[in-house]
Amino acid sequence: MTPEDLADDLDRVGYLPDAGIATAAFLALRMRRPLFCEGEPGTGKTSLALALAEALRLPLVRLQCHEGIDASQALYDWDFPRQLLHLRALEAAGPVDAGEAEASLYTRRFLLARPLLRALEEAPCVLLVDEVDRADDEFEAFLLEVLGEHAVTIPELGVVRAAEPPLVVLTSNRTREVHDALKRRCLYYWLEHPDLEREVAILRRRLPELPERLAGQVARAVRRLRGMELLKPPGVAESLDWARALLALGRTELDARAAAMSLGAVLKYREDVERALSSGVPAAPLHD
Repeated sequence: MTPEDLADDLDRVGYLPDAGIATAAFLALRMRRPLFCEGEPGTGKTSLALALAEALRLPLVRLQCHEGIDASQALYDWDFPRQLLHLRALEAAGPVDAGEAEASLYTRRFLLARPLLRALEEAPCVLLVDEVDRADDEFEAFLLEVLGEHAVTIPELGVVRAAEPPLVVLTSNRTREVHDALKRRCLYYWLEHPDLEREVAILRRRLPELPERLAGQVARAVRRLRGMELLKPPGVAESLDWARALLALGRTELDARAAAMSLGAVLKYREDVERALSSGVPAAPLHD
């Protein structure tokens, strides 16, 4: 496989990569290194991991990071309600040795595999660690250890090691800086919003019924919106939503009236809508 082959495979499943993204993903595969994708929201970081799983015909395991996430939420936990029912059933059956009863509680049948453990057990797979910048420093250090060893020790069961390292894609919206130690383990790629030609191609690929002229108008308008100081600049997902809204309204042109009627599909804050309307961005000339 070459970067070009991988680009073709991604294209086949509906993800249109540029040469840089395809090369970074190819190197992550070939070098067996995690791929750290950073960029503004809506630039296709998460979509890349989903597309890689589909293109490579691998299962996808997703770990959604959030503030306060800990090891038990990411790795494994014990099913305490089932353990309690099991213990009660043992007691009801008659006298039982305490040591044997306790040992029977900590077997694989009562283990709840969270995303990281599932990825180790199901490898080869694609492991998506989404929005790692939302987790805290302690979790980041834990993640670094697991990704470095591709194994984890469960005290009651022993070591679980991946037969083959998963393809790991980490994403960050850069709400905070991720530590250098984690980045050093990874290949790094910064994703930009697509250029005009590529965004039009994405719109046409995802919405075949969208007229080419309207796709170009939507892409140009979105690029103008991204150039404004908005609370939430629109990503590709919002471009698609806007195009879908215009199609639902039966519009074939993105004129000022159509834009004003449908801005809620692309902008998600009142302040952003007001700023766009007052700046006349949707009403600006949108000719090819």
